[in-house]
Amino acid sequence: MSDLLIAFKEYIAVTKALDALTVSSYLSDLGQLEAYTNKSLTTLDTGDILAFLATFENKRTLNRKLSSINTFFHFCHLQNFTHEKIRIPMAKVPKNLPKYLSPEEIMEGISIIDKSKVMGLRDYALILFLYASGCRISEALSVQRSDILEGWLKIRFAKGEKERVVPLAPVAIEALEAYLQAQDMNSSYIWLNYRGEPLSRISAYKIVKKYLGVSPHVLRHSFASSLIIGGADLRVVQDLLGHASLETTQIYTHIQKQNLQETMRSYHPLS
Repeated sequence: MSDLLIAFKEYIAVTKALDALTVSSYLSDLGQLEAYTNKSLTTLDTGDILAFLATFENKRTLNRKLSSINTFFHFCHLQNFTHEKIRIPMAKVPKNLPKYLSPEEIMEGISIIDKSKVMGLRDYALILFLYASGCRISEALSVQRSDILEGWLKIRFAKGEKERVVPLAPVAIEALEAYLQAQDMNSSYIWLNYRGEPLSRISAYKIVKKYLGVSPHVLRHSFASSLIIGGADLRVVQDLLGHASLETTQIYTHIQKQNLQETMRSYHPLS
């Protein structure tokens, strides 16, 4: 890795406080750009970058590459490594309504779990925990026993290394306590496999998929959607989800409007 990329890595990891996965993605994107153009990054112009971006059809992928590139050239401009400040606007991505499950669908799905076994208690508690907390799966799997106190969950390994605290519903706490009492594995982590090792993302995905037919991230959307439909303030939902920007949370306002529309159609006499 060049001295420039080492300096950039320090900038995004320390100054910008981006998480390790994002840092790795940014560096990978810049490596792809360098390999495609066969030029040093600081010698690239807008035409070189647009030619590289034209190879990506998916707008979300394109925007992720753009975020890496724009952040890099902003850093170079700050450090006076480049004379021209290159910044390319993001592609417009349609705001699709996030997929979510209703509380009834979630409870029906986990009702078939065999809770007479430790792993069944774990699966039941994990799904309720994800739905009750709105955690990203990476955050949930990093939770340790000491992170839950008096009904509150401290999320220490949040995206961007930002700590937040969220309350847990009593039914999720009860399921969690039943699971922890049944398993006698010596670990500070909560979610373990049958060997007593921290549960992997793949295993967690398989658990949620098995009972609900969706990915764990859909439970995060379900958490937010339930709050919005219930009338929660958007900024409160933003804090609970750990979103840096309110714009990210605003996608859930579509759910609120949809719910209002359905209520009008069901109950207003003129509908």
